[in-house]
Amino acid sequence: MLEACCGSTAWVNGILTRRPFATLPVLLEASERLWWSLSPDDWREAFDHHPRIGESDAAVAQRETARDWSADEQRGATMAPDEVRRALAAGNGEYERRFGHIYLVFATGKSAEEMLALLRGRLHNDPSTELRVAAGEQIKITRLRLAKMFDGDTSVTSAT
Repeated sequence: MLEACCGSTAWVNGILTRRPFATLPVLLEASERLWWSLSPDDWREAFDHHPRIGESDAAVAQRETARDWSADEQRGATMAPDEVRRALAAGNGEYERRFGHIYLVFATGKSAEEMLALLRGRLHNDPSTELRVAAGEQIKITRLRLAKMFDGDTSVTSAT
């Protein structure tokens, strides 16, 4: 289940060694502290476990739970008009050429147009800055998924 929350092997192993967690807030704090201690390669490994915005398959095979969560999180992109989906696909390609990893955004509650605007804005970042931005988006996704796994409470992500 932890792999469905975050695809970084180092993160999964680190969380396992820190068990047990008495409460969700304790788990979330440990998760975030661990995440920011990992290397950029660990972050990129986690990114590879996500499908591109508007797609359903990740570069790395996902468990059914992760696929279902991704589909739900990206609902705004899948319901978009064709022209917006085409623009997202083109933006995804440009982003990957520029930064060497997929465009990652905390998509829950965002429309396709919002995700596209964020993508276009982030294309102006330098690679180092953008890697940290993407890592920040990953930890938001991880928090949401940990909440779902822990007790179904997704309100813990509203402040992030």
